[in-house]
Amino acid sequence: MKVISIILARGGSKGIPNKNIIEFCGKPLLAWTIQHCFDGGVDKVYVSSDDENILDIGKRYGCLPIIRPNNISGDKSSSESAWLHALEIIEKKEQNIDWILAPQVTSPLRTGDDIKNAIQCAKSTNCDSLFSVSEIEDFFMWKIDHNNIPISLNYDFKNRKRRQLIDNKYLENGSFYLFKPRVLKSYSNRLGGKIELFIMEKHKMFQIDNKEDIKLCEVIMKGYNYC
Repeated sequence: MKVISIILARGGSKGIPNKNIIEFCGKPLLAWTIQHCFDGGVDKVYVSSDDENILDIGKRYGCLPIIRPNNISGDKSSSESAWLHALEIIEKKEQNIDWILAPQVTSPLRTGDDIKNAIQCAKSTNCDSLFSVSEIEDFFMWKIDHNNIPISLNYDFKNRKRRQLIDNKYLENGSFYLFKPRVLKSYSNRLGGKIELFIMEKHKMFQIDNKEDIKLCEVIMKGYNYC
């Protein structure tokens, strides 16, 4: 089974400048995702970016570069558009690709075993696409309506169930997606056909979206001896 990885890592970032290549636990953030891909048994790893510095760092850690056009590199550009662009380029050189692994750079709390086990799960379940989740319990969501009144969303606070009677829910944690090329082409979507969930430990759901997240993820990374 041939698995390639396409890592999306554009240059623009408003919350954290150069977020994809900030130093994190001793090396560029991007490098951790690359390492996870190779440790997970991926055949080849590609980095799609509009930023030369990011592409150079990717090459330093064993990736093949794909220059992403500006028209699909903006804040409003979908990940699917970038994956489709990269796949079109890759398929001119690579034949018989069975799976595409699409990991998120800002989710460094994973290991190569997570990817290896996810690939095995996809194979054994005969699914067409798979995504990583974290199982959550007692997860009650609220929102503030247009009258500034709190409203419970996924349960009735007036009839709160006992913990034992609450169904577990699964949070799409964004760590990685795994899909067949034909799914991406047919649906222009990372998910399609028979979909499976890959459950990860709860602490692996944290990701780096702002500066506060960097310290939190570093503490978790070191606490679990991932670095």
